[in-house]
Amino acid sequence: MGTDIGRAVADAGAEAYPRIVAALIRTTGDWTLAEDCAQEALASALERWPRDGVPGNPGGWLMTTARNRAVDVLRRASVERRKLHELALLTDADPAPGQEGDVVDDRLRLVFTCCHPALAPEARVALTLRTVAGVPTADIARAFLVSESTMTRRITRAKARIATAGIPYRVPTGAALVERLPGVLAVLYLLFTRGYDADGEPAFADEAIRLARLLDRLLPDEPEAAALLALFLLQDSRRAARRDGDGNLLTLDEQDRSRWDSDAVAEGLAVLARAGDGPYALQARIAAAHATAATGADTDWAAIAGWYDELARLRPTPVVRLNRAVAHGYAHGPGAGLALIAEARTGGALDGYPPAVAAEAELTARHGDPVRAAVLFRDAAGLVCSEPERRALLRRAESLTPPGP
Repeated sequence: MGTDIGRAVADAGAEAYPRIVAALIRTTGDWTLAEDCAQEALASALERWPRDGVPGNPGGWLMTTARNRAVDVLRRASVERRKLHELALLTDADPAPGQEGDVVDDRLRLVFTCCHPALAPEARVALTLRTVAGVPTADIARAFLVSESTMTRRITRAKARIATAGIPYRVPTGAALVERLPGVLAVLYLLFTRGYDADGEPAFADEAIRLARLLDRLLPDEPEAAALLALFLLQDSRRAARRDGDGNLLTLDEQDRSRWDSDAVAEGLAVLARAGDGPYALQARIAAAHATAATGADTDWAAIAGWYDELARLRPTPVVRLNRAVAHGYAHGPGAGLALIAEARTGGALDGYPPAVAAEAELTARHGDPVRAAVLFRDAAGLVCSEPERRALLRRAESLTPPGP
C-alpha cells in the first residue's frame, strides 16, 4: 500500500506541482513561498493519504492544500487583503471548461518570466527546469555538471534578479512578444537538447516537448512555435531506436526504423504544415526528411542540403555550416563535403569540436581513405566526454582498420 500511495503522490505531483507553483506565483509574487507551499502539499499527501485514502481529485487536493498553506503564511505575515482574496479565488479542483485557459496561462507567464533576457542563458534553463517543470535541483546540477549547492545558488540568484529588476510576471504582447519569443524558443531548444544528447536526461526532452505543446497551443499564430514542436516530435520519434541491446549508440543507417514512433512522426508532420520558413521550420523539415525515409538510401539528401543552405544564410554559425557540409557530402559526394568542412573551420571555429572531427572522418572514409578515417575517428573519441559516444566512435574506427597478420 505504501508503494501505491507513494506512486499516487508522485503521479499527482508531476502533473499538479508546476500548475500550483505558477498559480501561487501569480497571486503572491513570491517564488520561494510558492515552491515551499507546493512541496509542503506533497509532504502532507504522503502523510495523510495512507490514512485517509487517495482523494478523487488528487491535483485539486494538492492545489487546495498548497493554497491554504499560503493563506496561513500570508495571514501571519499581515500581507495585504488583496492577495488573500486572490488566493481564496483559486480553484479547489481541476479547471472547469472555460477556466482551463487561465491555469494554462499561468504556466506560460512563468515560462516567459524564467526566460527573461535579463537572466543568463543557463540560468534561464535551470530556472525553467526547477520552477516550471519541478525538476529536483540535484538532477539539474548533474545535467550541468556542477554541484547541487552551486546550482542552488544559481537558481536563487536568478530569482533574486527577477525580484530586484522588477521583471513582470506576464506574457508580453505586440512588439515585446516578437522580441522575447525567440529567447523562449531557444531555452526550450536547449532544454530538449539536454535531454536528447547521448548522456542526456530523457525527462528533460519530455518536458521540452510538453512546454512546446503549451506554447503552440496558446500562440497558435506563431509559426516558429509550431516549427519547434514539430522539430521536437520528429527528432524524439527515434528515441527508442538510438541504442542497441547493449546500450551502444546507433547511427541513423544502423537503426531499426520499425521502432521509430510513427504516431510522433505523423503528429510532427501535421504540426510542421503550420510552420513558416524560419530557422526551426528548416530544421524540422530536415528532421522530417529523415523521419519519412524508408531506408537510409532513400533519404533525400539533395533537399536536406538545400534546406541547410537556407539555414546557413539565416544562422551562419559554425555548427550549422558543419551540418551543411555533411549534407552536401551525402548529396553531392564526399569531396564536396570535405571542402565545405575545411571552409567551416576557417579561423579555428571548430577546433577541438568532436562532431567536426567525426564528420571529417566519415566523409574521409566515403572518399576512399579508410586509414586516415580510422585515425580521425580515434581522435574524435579522445575529445568526447560521453562514454556511449566514445564507444561508438571507436567501434567505427575498428570497422575501418584491417585485421592484423
